[in-house]
Amino acid sequence: MSSLVSSDAGSTLEFAPRASAPACPQPRVRDRRRLLRRTHLPFPSHPLGRLQLHSLLETMASRLLLVLVAVSLLSAATEGYNTSTGMVAGKLNVHLVPHSHDDVGCLKTIDQYYVGSNSTIQGACVMNTLDSVVDALVQDPARKFIFAEQAFFQRWWAEKSPKIQAIVHKLVDSGQLEFVYGINGGWCMHDEAAVHYIDMIDQTTLGHRMIKKQFNKIPRAGWQIDPFGHSAVQAYLLGEEVGFDSMHFARIDYQERAKRKGDKGLEVIWRGSRTFGSSSQIFTNAFPVHYSPPKGFSFEILDDFVPVQDDLLLFDYNVEQRVNDFIDAAIAQANVTRTNHIMWTTMGDDF
Repeated sequence: MSSLVSSDAGSTLEFAPRASAPACPQPRVRDRRRLLRRTHLPFPSHPLGRLQLHSLLETMASRLLLVLVAVSLLSAATEGYNTSTGMVAGKLNVHLVPHSHDDVGCLKTIDQYYVGSNSTIQGACVMNTLDSVVDALVQDPARKFIFAEQAFFQRWWAEKSPKIQAIVHKLVDSGQLEFVYGINGGWCMHDEAAVHYIDMIDQTTLGHRMIKKQFNKIPRAGWQIDPFGHSAVQAYLLGEEVGFDSMHFARIDYQERAKRKGDKGLEVIWRGSRTFGSSSQIFTNAFPVHYSPPKGFSFEILDDFVPVQDDLLLFDYNVEQRVNDFIDAAIAQANVTRTNHIMWTTMGDDF
């Protein structure tokens, strides 16, 4: 399989050629019966019995050694992925954005969302999300994650020991945990239709102040993926004027989304102020579907998906098929966007 698609979760994954899985012939029924049949050996005290037993043990040991070598070689073959960082010229670069969108109060209260109570309404526990994310990032330096809502993060941060806080500092400094190049950084992801602009400014300022104080970082992108509708105030005052490089959102009218997909107009330069014109414009990106992964690539435990099975010893080895599924989904999105760089909606969803 040739290298067709590269991806970026902050890093780039290029699918290199892989050898096909070796055939694993099944034993015949007669052979299986032989394997199951009890082996009768002469009594070990007899010299001939001891020789036969010794010979059998040597044969078994040599076969076991061959099996271990084969397993080792097959395991090494499954570790041949290229996960180095960087973009690939002339390829379709798919930028993966692992995230969790956490409403600061919606179907449940903010306290219920944080500790995971009242799960009959919605299964969500932000405290566990942050705990598991930090553990996963520590285990693998190639992993990355973005987090937006400071109302939850600051509560979690205040509960952690100096040791855990030091670990999080390293994750932020290394770019594994990001408040910078992909998220809003406000206290919450505010509405844009029914709120006063002063409240939008205040809550954004509060979140940015916390991030600056604790990590000396400044968010660079507007991440308004869930508000129902978007205002010029957000594009101008809380976009370009805040210092953001770009804005990203998911919710637009279904008719407008269909038209923009047909015209390849999901990515635009938004001039939020008629007064300031081009001096206040900002790159804006509307997602082609939603802020969840493409179908078949949401790996939550209750989701319907086919897991990637890359062990060559498995009968259901399916790396080539899942890579082809990835390529098909990436090309489908590339067909409604303008360049060879696409953000694969987002690798995450609510909570």
